[in-house]
Amino acid sequence: MLELRNLVGGYGRVTILNGTSFAIPKGSITTVIGPNGAGKSTVFKAVFGLLNIHSGQVLLEGEEVTGRRPAEMIARGVTYVPQGRNVVPQLSVFHNLELGGITARDPSKVRRRIEEVMDQFPMLRERRDQKAIELSGGQQKQLEIARALLLDPRLMLIDEPSIGLSPNLVQDVFQTLGRLRDEGVTILMVEQNAKAALAMSDHGLVLELGQTRMFDRAETLLKDPRVGQLFLGGHIEDAA
Repeated sequence: MLELRNLVGGYGRVTILNGTSFAIPKGSITTVIGPNGAGKSTVFKAVFGLLNIHSGQVLLEGEEVTGRRPAEMIARGVTYVPQGRNVVPQLSVFHNLELGGITARDPSKVRRRIEEVMDQFPMLRERRDQKAIELSGGQQKQLEIARALLLDPRLMLIDEPSIGLSPNLVQDVFQTLGRLRDEGVTILMVEQNAKAALAMSDHGLVLELGQTRMFDRAETLLKDPRVGQLFLGGHIEDAA
């Protein structure tokens, strides 16, 4: 679905990605882990056209899309859910969903998709007229994910979906992502809760200093003592 080839890029004169390369298959969840400053979120911005790319390539289903603007990436079936809260707090759930279809040319299709998405997320239908600020953190994250689905994405980039959530809500969000994967959406995720994220992922990717250090099946990375010691707080068998 997505391939990066020797990608070099960053912010101004600061280079963050130093030849990042990997490829993720369709219909899978891949979790990106690594230390702070490794370039995890920067990878997403590079793919989505929010970053200056100095060299290298981004390919979407084999077609080069390096440096394409966000609107073009959305049109090609890529959506991006950034880190933190990204709802408009004083707007209703329904109006927040409408914003997800703002680039669509057919308003009637957007309305149909909103109804379909609310079928996927019954909580949003129940609260469609409530202001987004009145939702819990987990409910707001569901709203963000639902909004990203309005344009039928093939690839979803989601950055730290569990940040600020209780363990129970984290599981709710992960279950939602698992369901989307089962429905055919490919998901690339950065997640601070590495153990839990890898446990529900198909593949894992370790970034360090803007380079890919490891890429393997998620279950393999969970059992790897190097990954356990450096990024998971010890061996997975020792985790509570």
